[in-house]
Amino acid sequence: MAANDIPVRKDVRPEDRWNLSKLFPDDAAWERGLSDLKSRIPRIASFKGTLARSPESLLAALAFFRDYGILEERLGYYADLRQTEDEGDSENRARAGRYMMAATEGQGEWSWLVPEIQRIPDESLEAWLGREDFAEYRVFLRKLIRFKPHVLSEPEERLLALQAEAAQTAQETFSVLTNVDLDFGEVETPEGPRKLSQSTFASLLRHADREVRRKAYLQFYGSFEAHKTTLAQLYAGSCKLDKYRAQVRNFPSARAAALFPDDVSEVVYDNLVSAVGASLPALHRYYSLRKRVLGVSELRHYDVYVPLVPAAKARYTYDEAVEVVCAALAPLGPEYVDTLRAGLTGAWVDRYENKGKRSGAFSAGSFTGDPYILLNYKEDVLRDVFTLAHEGGHSMHSYYSARNNPFLQYNYTIFEAEVASTFNEELLFEYMYRNADSKALKAYLVNTKVDDLLATLHRQTMFAEFERLSHAALEGGTPLTVDFLRAEYRKLLEKYFGPDLVFEPTSDLEGLRIPHFYNAFYVYKYSTGVSAAAALARRVLEGGKAERDAYFAFLKSGGSRFPIESLKLAGVDMSTPGPVEAACAEFARLVDELEGLLA
Repeated sequence: MAANDIPVRKDVRPEDRWNLSKLFPDDAAWERGLSDLKSRIPRIASFKGTLARSPESLLAALAFFRDYGILEERLGYYADLRQTEDEGDSENRARAGRYMMAATEGQGEWSWLVPEIQRIPDESLEAWLGREDFAEYRVFLRKLIRFKPHVLSEPEERLLALQAEAAQTAQETFSVLTNVDLDFGEVETPEGPRKLSQSTFASLLRHADREVRRKAYLQFYGSFEAHKTTLAQLYAGSCKLDKYRAQVRNFPSARAAALFPDDVSEVVYDNLVSAVGASLPALHRYYSLRKRVLGVSELRHYDVYVPLVPAAKARYTYDEAVEVVCAALAPLGPEYVDTLRAGLTGAWVDRYENKGKRSGAFSAGSFTGDPYILLNYKEDVLRDVFTLAHEGGHSMHSYYSARNNPFLQYNYTIFEAEVASTFNEELLFEYMYRNADSKALKAYLVNTKVDDLLATLHRQTMFAEFERLSHAALEGGTPLTVDFLRAEYRKLLEKYFGPDLVFEPTSDLEGLRIPHFYNAFYVYKYSTGVSAAAALARRVLEGGKAERDAYFAFLKSGGSRFPIESLKLAGVDMSTPGPVEAACAEFARLVDELEGLLA
């Protein structure tokens, strides 16, 4: 497909689109499904007040809840996926809106279910859980019971639910301010003026012209400087809300509350920060190498994202990319590879860009449908081959989870989600590096992996350390003023980037522009995920059938276990610092290799 030949949706070949028929065969069937869902909503209340009467009463309610949930998920996935095909299509947007209205109404009607289950006497529920007919609900119910000490009375829970929309104010205001209201202006480039925005900032920092990078950086952070107090207050407000929620639910801290649903110890978080902190000399060495290769007398913050190695010239048609990915994943065996190949060449993938299509890539695996993948694949972009492997990993994780678990326990956690996808990228890198036919291609692959690992392991850990610090300060009685936040973030910049970096006066404003900070204690999962994936990839590549079977046990576990336990099935123990230390050691090895390739 020519670079400028972007078709409208109706002109995309059927073989280049995903096939959503496993969700619904067509839009008319979806409409009938929505009517079915709406007809079930009035029946929800009929179960209220019955759950503690007998095990049969609870089973009847759970069966209805399960079937309602399966239908609701099918409707939601179909509506959302159709909308991503063309974001400007009014029919698609209306369909998604009608689904959301029905789903919201249903959620309101189901709001009594969890509190009523938790009011069932412990001895009764424990006895019932031992029955065979509770097997498919056992994990779901046990996870609910864990929350019992943190659930309030029904009137209190209702009050918390009613403020949920207002509680989004800080996050939504941050998003509107930084993505809509802030005008960053334009930056002159050798190719002509470019609009500076949140989305173009990253690409401008990768520009080969250092003056372009400098102007973009100073101009971008100059806009944040003008709104620094507002941004600090928004973040402080979000932290205060985290503190409030933890207090009312009887958690000792906001971090403890955030880690509780996944049953992750705070020690895991602290081990991550400590292990990465101990490995920083290798990161500092990389920045020293970067300074030397770029030939600059001072390495500035706007110099740390430009590639050290020119993009490798490689072209893979989509079908060729599928075969490369499948060849790389051969260590996982023919069942995995054949299933993935059939999905990637068949019904799973929406392959190419069309006008109005959502940008980027994602995998959307549901219980009923195929594990669909949205791509905007380009034949001359080598990274898109890695994207294909990454999203294929997500989809195969969903494929095995849905086929080996009942509906109410098939979903795996975010903590686990990046493992299967990054695992596939690890195997693809090993395959492409082994088969690289030039030193230039090897250098490009290693440089790309170093930068990716840095972004996921070191940078996300720095963010995690800042979140730990800011919440601990607030909970200890220190106000989160703009001066305090900037000073603490600057210390972390200096710690992680090391002595070769020269920062600007506005560099510490980076801590006020990270969207993930409004979903507190989330970013550490990227670092743990990449560490687990690297350990498992090495284990499978160097092992045999036992190691591969252990990895498949993880893929099949879905939500049947908490993430630390499911990863132990695969052979990696994230409750210890070992996997993170190994990932840090691999980073140091790659820096050594890159230095040799660039010599």
